[in-house]
Amino acid sequence: MSEEVQDLGIRASTAVVESNDIGQNCSISDFSVIRRGVRLGNNVVIHSHVVIHEDAILGDGVIVHPHVVINANAVIGAGSELHPGTVIGKLPAGGHILSRKPHCDTTVSVGEGCAIGPNAVVYYEVEIGDYALLGDGASVREQCKIGAYSLISRCVTINCNTVIGSRVKIMDNTHITGNAWIGDHVFISTGVSTTNDNFKSGETYDEAYMKGPMIMNDVKIGAGATLLPSVVIGEGAVVGAGCLVTKDVEARSLVKGLPGRVGPLSLPIPEAEDKKPNTLI
Repeated sequence: MSEEVQDLGIRASTAVVESNDIGQNCSISDFSVIRRGVRLGNNVVIHSHVVIHEDAILGDGVIVHPHVVINANAVIGAGSELHPGTVIGKLPAGGHILSRKPHCDTTVSVGEGCAIGPNAVVYYEVEIGDYALLGDGASVREQCKIGAYSLISRCVTINCNTVIGSRVKIMDNTHITGNAWIGDHVFISTGVSTTNDNFKSGETYDEAYMKGPMIMNDVKIGAGATLLPSVVIGEGAVVGAGCLVTKDVEARSLVKGLPGRVGPLSLPIPEAEDKKPNTLI
């Protein structure tokens, strides 16, 4: 470690620090590796056994817990916290056995004030908005966007090329398929399944036919529901628990049953409060 880096007061007796672009009052613990071109803001805390690859940028006050890997070119916003085992900037693999050939840019950004839970994996070409929360073991594939103040809970999987709006809550063990679109203020309960392939061949991939659901603003989806490819859930609609949704659902209606049948929505849906703080973060 260079004298210039030592002069910044970093406690890193066995750390490897190749970058000199380190802010004031940073702490880098033993056995961490900070590659060349990395930029750390002020008051950054790097715990032990962390690897931060070339040209990554960490804003002021970021906390990185043990065994986190931050890959090259990642940007982590000020005040965010990455819990143990997180991977930021994973390249997709296994292209030789997939009908869809994965590709992505090697950029990834996590907004300000985010919390990324233990063992979460965020692929490259992902944008996560400010004050979002990813739960333990969550996975976000390439070419996805997640809006501000959204909650992606434990063991949720989000497949490629999916857009999720702001103040969305997706609860434990739910799967959001590729090429899906989710608006703002949506609530999706536990164990919900979404799909994007009517042919189920698994041998060819044509994005024109691989369309996930489109879920409009203020929708509520109950536990264990299944949404088939290309269905549109209209604004303010409610999908009952365990429902199988096979066709579009009109705005502010209720769909329930197996298969789902649409009826009037008798319960009032409260208006979303844009300025209400996210107490889960």
